[in-house]
Amino acid sequence: MFWVVTALYGLANLYIFVKLSHFLDYGITAKTLLGLAVLLLALSPVLINLYSLRRSDRPARIFAYTGYMWMGLLVIFFPSGILLDIYNLMVRHSDFSSMALSPDSLFLIPFFISVTTNIYGYFEAKNLCIERLTIRTSKLPPGGGSLRIVQISDLHLGIIIRDETLDRVIDRIEELNPDMVVSTGDLVDGLIMHMDYLADRLGKVNPPLGKFAIIGNHEFYGGLKNTLKFLEAAGFTVLEDRAVSIENMINIAGLSYIPEGRKQRKQKSNAAAREILSGLRRDIFTLLLKHTSDVEEGTTGLFDLQLSGHTHKGQMFPINLATMFLFRHHSGFTQLSDGSAIYVSRGAGTAGPPVRFLSKPEITLIEIITAGRNAV
Repeated sequence: MFWVVTALYGLANLYIFVKLSHFLDYGITAKTLLGLAVLLLALSPVLINLYSLRRSDRPARIFAYTGYMWMGLLVIFFPSGILLDIYNLMVRHSDFSSMALSPDSLFLIPFFISVTTNIYGYFEAKNLCIERLTIRTSKLPPGGGSLRIVQISDLHLGIIIRDETLDRVIDRIEELNPDMVVSTGDLVDGLIMHMDYLADRLGKVNPPLGKFAIIGNHEFYGGLKNTLKFLEAAGFTVLEDRAVSIENMINIAGLSYIPEGRKQRKQKSNAAAREILSGLRRDIFTLLLKHTSDVEEGTTGLFDLQLSGHTHKGQMFPINLATMFLFRHHSGFTQLSDGSAIYVSRGAGTAGPPVRFLSKPEITLIEIITAGRNAV
């Protein structure tokens, strides 16, 4: 998958270079400079990491904004440009050749669509919404009332996502007044230099039953040691292939992130999940935290609700058309077999381009209530 995405990204950069060089036809010198500019933008993700490793915060942020916005531009420009090229090819070889688009239009139309979509998506990414899910169960203790749990996922605190987004998330959590907060991975993104103060801010969120977290794939990129240090400073209890029981009211189990495509490790993960969940009391509601949205084989019936993230619901159209087929559980709530269920969050932040389109960011309020009672 990595090589497929890399190949498509390289092809998209080459495509927009060809389109731009035809549109801005100012000679070989101009094309050479244009090619170097496109190459620099294409390599921005590598440069971000290099400057982050050198703890050069400002250059890293400059390359992050320019490079990732360029990436967002490509996501829209490349497929829309290809579609227009196909349209032009078809009408030119038909009786409707007069409806063919000019070379300039073949560049300007997808460029306009891409720019306007990314501008809209930049503001949509800031439009954090609250999704509400009510789960009725007979497994709460008598007189226990209800449990209010806030799920945050895929916040991606890092070079781009910082104070403003985190403050917005904290404000929403405090408004919801939960009993517990859980993070289902990718709370931080890659290298997290100069971000200790963000952990301090998160540490001020203190729900009565605590905060629990698991590790996502992006949190490995900056080093697991740094991630664990940040999460612990923020007041989270990290659940890596282990479970805890909170006041005989709820079981919370957390599974480690397993890179996709590694069959042997996947089998080990299945076995670990079954072992962890089998050791929990079945008369208590069991919440399972797992970053990816697949359900471990043989675990349905051993948990009541799995909370996941990772998919971002594609984050941007048309990427979500692909992720719909890549992930069986793409977004939202799904009832599984044997009384289990899964909820997949769209995530609160962004990965790569600070843009969302047709996939608003969310935090989720899950209210677990005794069967027969009404949600508050």
